[in-house]
Amino acid sequence: MIAVNAARIAQSDGEPRRKEQAMKASDVMTTTVMSVPANATIADTVQLLIEHGYSGLPVVEASGQLVGIVTEGDLLRRAELGTETKRPRWLSYILGPGRLAEDYVQAHARRVEEVMTREVATVAPDSSLEDVVALMESKSVKRIPVVRDGRLIGIITRADLLKALNVALLRRPEPARGDAAIQDAIMTEVAKQPWAPVNGVDVFVRDGVVHLVGVIVTDEVRYALKVLAEGIPGTKAVKDHLTYVEPVSGMFIEAPDGPAPEEFTGGAKD
Repeated sequence: MIAVNAARIAQSDGEPRRKEQAMKASDVMTTTVMSVPANATIADTVQLLIEHGYSGLPVVEASGQLVGIVTEGDLLRRAELGTETKRPRWLSYILGPGRLAEDYVQAHARRVEEVMTREVATVAPDSSLEDVVALMESKSVKRIPVVRDGRLIGIITRADLLKALNVALLRRPEPARGDAAIQDAIMTEVAKQPWAPVNGVDVFVRDGVVHLVGVIVTDEVRYALKVLAEGIPGTKAVKDHLTYVEPVSGMFIEAPDGPAPEEFTGGAKD
C-alpha cells in the first residue's frame, strides 16, 4: 500500500487568516497535505484519489522534497480503458520512436513516478494571491503546491480561494452613512477605474437608491458601473438611466430604467 503523507505541516487550520493587508499564499493554503511517494503504485494512487475525492496529489520524497504531481489528467490515456494514444502511421514517423515510447509508458506504467508531471508550478508562502491566481490561469491548473526550499509546506486549490472569498464577503465594510456618503464612495471608486468614462455619467443617490445618469458607448461599461455601484456598502438598488449611443452611426437606445427623474436633470427644483 501507499505510504501516505497526510500530516499537518504548518500551524494552520486551512482557513483564511483575517488580515487587513493583502493576503498571501500562506494565509489561505491547506496545510494538511496528502501526498504520495514516487514509487507508489498507480492502482493504490487511483484508490486514494477516489476515496478522498481529490483530482490530484503532490509526489514527495521522504525528506518532503516535492518531485512532481499526479493528477486525473495523467491517468486518462490507459490501456485498461482502451484509451491509450493511437496515432496515424504517418504521424508516428514524424514524431519518432521517442514520443511513441512515452505514449506507451503513459498507458502501461505501474508506478506514479512514470506518469507524474515533473515540472510543477509552485509558489512561495509569501507569494501574493494575485500571483497564485495568475499562475493557475497561465498553467491551466486547479492546484498550486506551496514550497519552502523545495519542501512541500502546503497546497492551494480553487476551493481554498473560494474559502478566502467567503471570508472577505462576510467581512464587508459597514454601510456608508447617508446618500452623500454613498455618492462620494461611488465617485471615488469610479475615478480609480481606467475603463470608467471621465465625462458624461453622473451619479445621484436618493434614500439609498443609486441613479446612474448619462451616456455610454459600450454595454460593458454599463454593466461595470452597475456592479461598482452595487458593491458600495449602503446601496439598496441601482437604477440605470444610461443611454447607449453607437459611436459611428450615432444610433441611440433608451436606458433600461427609462429617463432620469427630472430632479436629476434640472427639470425640477428641490
